[in-house]
Amino acid sequence: MEYTVQKLGKLAGISTRTLRYYDEIGILKPARINSSGYRIYGQSEVNCLQQILFYRELGLSLEKIKEIMSDPSFNGTEALIKHREKLLDKKKQLELLIENVEKTIASSEGRMTMTDQEKFEGLKQKLIDDNEKQYGKEIREKYGEETVNQSNIQLKNMTQEQYEEVTRLGDELRAALSEAFKTGDPAGELAQKTADLHKQWLCFHWSEYNKEAHAGLAQMYVDDDRFKQHYDKDQPGTAEFLRDAIQIYTGTKL
Repeated sequence: MEYTVQKLGKLAGISTRTLRYYDEIGILKPARINSSGYRIYGQSEVNCLQQILFYRELGLSLEKIKEIMSDPSFNGTEALIKHREKLLDKKKQLELLIENVEKTIASSEGRMTMTDQEKFEGLKQKLIDDNEKQYGKEIREKYGEETVNQSNIQLKNMTQEQYEEVTRLGDELRAALSEAFKTGDPAGELAQKTADLHKQWLCFHWSEYNKEAHAGLAQMYVDDDRFKQHYDKDQPGTAEFLRDAIQIYTGTKL
């Protein structure tokens, strides 16, 4: 079956403007242009659009999607299997949060008593699952299974006060890094305060701290594109700045 831009947009629940933009950037070209000048899409393009929308739902940029789908080794069936795995992970996270909310409602209505540990169980598990999905492979390869598993156990066993403190530290760290970056001096007082906040934040996740591992993690922020994009999202160059500040703080140059 073939579709015009309007019909395909209606079928997929997206605007015709989006489809035209996909054509312009080369991520989804029509099968042909008919004699009236209309874009015509066939089954192959429908399947391609489905993949694009799956990837968009998972948070990938159009640039990254185009890179993945234009790879000669790209396999549509394998991609769908991976989509399913990620969606099942998301479903599991949502079920944990729903269970946590239901317990909280029951507790507030006096139908059960909820411990402080239970109040944050779903949130902490979601954090662990998100980290595993996004960075798990690289971190496990760098630090080993036992270290990562121990870190996850440590996070799950945090008290309410510890969880609130590590969350507060994370917020303070982001704000300090943003201000320190503006100075352009990784050895400056504000940058070194940022490095110390990063150490404090790490100590909630690591069973033991050492300077070499701290510096190594900072280097990974630069070497791994996902970490780099996370830190450079608002201010390009932030990942390198944080690495330099931490290397100065730890006295370790890799």
